[in-house]
Formats: sequence, C-alpha cells, structure tokens
Amino acid sequence: MSALSADLQSAPRRHSAEALLENLPHPVLSMDREGEVLYANAAAQAVLGGWILGLRFADLFPEHLEPLGQATAGGVPLALTSKTQMRFRALFADAPDAGLLLSLFPDGGQTAVPASDTDDLSGLMKRSGMNERLDRALANDAPGVAVHCIDLDRFKIINDTLGHGIGDLLLKKVADRIRSACRKDDCVARVGGDEFVVVQTGIGGADDAARLAGRLVDLVGRTYVLSGHTINIGASVGVALGEGVVVGRDLLRNADLALYEAKRAGRNRFRSFEPGMDAALRERRELEIDLRRALALKQFELHYQPFLDLGSNAVIGFEALIRWHHPTRGLVSPADFIPLAEETGLINKIGEWVLRTACSTAATWPDDRAVAVNISPVQFRTDTLVDLIVSTLASTGLPAHRLEIEITEGALLDNTDSVLKTLHALRDLGIHISMDDFGTGYSSLSYLQKFPFHKIKIDRSFVQRAEEGGDSEAILRAIAGLGVSLGMAITAEGVETPEQLERIRSEHCTHVQGYLTGRPMPADRLSSFLYS
Repeated sequence: MSALSADLQSAPRRHSAEALLENLPHPVLSMDREGEVLYANAAAQAVLGGWILGLRFADLFPEHLEPLGQATAGGVPLALTSKTQMRFRALFADAPDAGLLLSLFPDGGQTAVPASDTDDLSGLMKRSGMNERLDRALANDAPGVAVHCIDLDRFKIINDTLGHGIGDLLLKKVADRIRSACRKDDCVARVGGDEFVVVQTGIGGADDAARLAGRLVDLVGRTYVLSGHTINIGASVGVALGEGVVVGRDLLRNADLALYEAKRAGRNRFRSFEPGMDAALRERRELEIDLRRALALKQFELHYQPFLDLGSNAVIGFEALIRWHHPTRGLVSPADFIPLAEETGLINKIGEWVLRTACSTAATWPDDRAVAVNISPVQFRTDTLVDLIVSTLASTGLPAHRLEIEITEGALLDNTDSVLKTLHALRDLGIHISMDDFGTGYSSLSYLQKFPFHKIKIDRSFVQRAEEGGDSEAILRAIAGLGVSLGMAITAEGVETPEQLERIRSEHCTHVQGYLTGRPMPADRLSSFLYS
C-alpha cells in the first residue's frame, strides 16, 4: 500500500487529506506502480463508473496511448479514453513514497459527467447533473456563479415542418455552438426538448455574465444549413447571478423569470434577472386567469374604426378592434392581453369570437361596406382557419367580398408555405387580404412577390413622422409608389391632423384610417356616425 493511501486510511491524518481530494472538482486517482487503483475521489467515481478501487489502469482506460511506465514519465499531459467513452487529458504525478497520482480533466472543453447523466442526443449534461453542479458551486463561491436559461425561438415550427430528424440535427448543432461559447469549466446542460442551461463559475460579475449571454444569442441565431435546408432560429436567454442565493433551484427560478421577460420583449435577446420580475410574473398569472374567464363572462366588446376612400371621401368599411372591459382593472389595452392570449393559445377562441361577431354586425350594415378583421399568426398555425371563416360567412350571411382579413408579417415568418396556401384559399373565396403594419418587418417586400395582397397598410409610425422629413417621409413615398405600381390599395394608418391627411393625399395613398377621420366606436354608434 502506498504512503498516500496509508495516509488516507490513517485516523490522525485521514480527514484533512480526504477533504482536500474530495472537494476537488476534477477526478483524481491514486495507483500503485502496477496501475492498481488505491484511492478515487468522488468526482473520479462519478465519471468512471462508481466503485473502482482495485481495478487497474488498463481496465479503466482500455484505449490509453502509452504503457503506464512511459505515460508517467515527465508528467506530460496525455489523451485518455475511458471505458465509458469519455475523453480526458491526464496528468500523472510520480511521488517516490506515494505511488502515482492521476488527475483527469475534460478533453475539448466537455464537462466530465457519468454516462448516465449525459443526454444521448446532445452529449451535454442532464438536468440532475447540472443541479448537483450548481448546488456545489453555490456552496463554494455564490458571488462568482451565474445561470443562463436558454430557450430556442421557432424550434417547434422547424421540428414540425421539416421533421424530427432535422430537428435532432439542429439540436446537436445548437449544443455545439453553446459549448463553443462557454469556457471549459462551465457546465452546459440540456434540460428539455429545446431548453438548455449554462452554469458559469468563477466569474467577475454581471458584465462577464452579460458577455456570455450576448455570445449565446449571437451564435445560436446564426444560419444553419442541414441536409440541404437553410434554417434560421433564435435564442432567448435569461440570466441570474448567484449573489445572495444559496439554493440552486432559486437561482434557476430567477433565470427562468428573466427568460420569460426576454421572450416577452421580442425573443432572440437576453435579459438579466431583476427583483421586480417576480411581481411581474404574479401579475401576468393573475391576468391570465382573468383572461380565461373574460370570454365566458362576456367582458369583450368590439369597436369599429372607419376607413375612407380618398377618391370619394366615403366610408367604405370599418376595422373591428377588440376591447376588454375588466370589472376591476377597467379597460385593458390589447397591447397587454393579446400577446398573453397568443402565448397561452387563448387567441384561437378569442379570435373566433371576434370573427363571428364582426361578420354578424357587418351583415346589418347598409350598402356594400366591408369589415376588416385581424387574424393572429397563432391562428394560422391551426388547420381549421379556412373552415372557420367559411362557416362564419355562411352562418352570418356576409358576402365573402365584404370581409377583409388583416395579417402581419409575423404570420408569414413561422411557416411561409403553409400560410401562403391558406391565404390563396381565402382569396379564391373572394375574401380580401391586407398586410398590416407594412414597413416594420425586415422582409415585407419579399412577401409582396409571393402573394398578391389586395391592400397594404402603412404603419402609423411612418405617417406621423413623415412631417419631420428624412427616412420616414422617404419610406412613406416609397411604399405608396410601390402599391400604385403593383395595383394594390394603400391605407395610411394613424392620420390625426389635416396636414398629415394632405401629405398622404399627395403621395397617392388610396385610403385613410385614423382619429382625424373617425375614432373607434361601439356598434350601436355606427348608424349615427354614418348618417350624421
């Protein structure tokens, strides 16, 4: 028995030696000259298969490159592959009276974990191993710990449309990119289908954590080419620092809260945890509960805003706009509850109510006035949208040419081919299709080539800033000119002053909508508006 192993089993000196080795984060073995394992710390037993005392070097590392005697000469790092197929860089220390000490370090920046704690698809650590590493890190150096919760944006769409095979390849590539962004000592784990966690240790503070989060967003968001497919996804990242936190689940919870805020802010970005986020989440949950009740309790109402034909100065239709009258919150802005409805899937039922109510109301209007209804991108992900619209027109008696469907670019971003197929089916029925908020997306022009919209609506921001000149004025003129050349109607939104109205007239817009020509109003006020 070596002097070291005797020390480890000698009562007076055992505890200090064991404490030193047991607290080391990397595996350490003690062997005799023939390679028999005399001692293994907890990290070594975890990565090499449990109880390994008495086993020999050749049993643990069947693919070692050198005979043991040559491998230990000079203390040169060597590459080893264990029987569990884990790769290490190995350092030998030759102590005259203590046998051999073997220290193992992950090769290639990979975190050394037991095979059972490794995710088969990505090769990353599983949740259980990550939790253990996080708790240990917090116990040792909480201020120097940060957690990054990573959620892939649009992965489900890719997985559903291109198949699980491509989805798995994409996850592997994402895992590689996340690993490449991290240091070799960082813990990288896959904790769900498209959810990852990075545990940073030994960092200097918030700036270090923010730099990594920025790298993760950047690297994961770069284009992938897989099996002939060009794929674009994004990553939302929530970051939480370990200062003041002693339990790993609390730090993960904080990072999850920050992740939620990152996704709510527009996805493909990162947010750091702030104490107020906890209260914001509680408020969001309460709002969700109220939103689920609102439809049954008939708290929703539609208001209708007129749009005018600039050639005749006549009202030719109304846009249906939802309002939520909450008994204690008062009037809740659509900007506050529509994103929540989309996130929770409630938008499908709410959208169906809006469509049926708007068409039923419009069927009572005189002449041939149209009703415009906004359709959420989430509604386009169902395969029942066309059937819903057909049944609504049939039950309300509204002619198809009097219904105008408004979509935003977001509807086309998720699954362009499927959405275009749906739009063509609606157009074939005689329904008019408009692109709302035109000019605010990055690829709006390309969609005009793929689908012949009846109308494009210029976002109010360009109309209201056009008087200042510069880019907004140029964009307004360019969009109007584009619409004229393509034979599309052009609606300018957000017109509030006579000067803005004259400007859009001069740019050859065909329709106008805004407070100047008519504010949104409940259905029972439409008659007085039309005949006043």
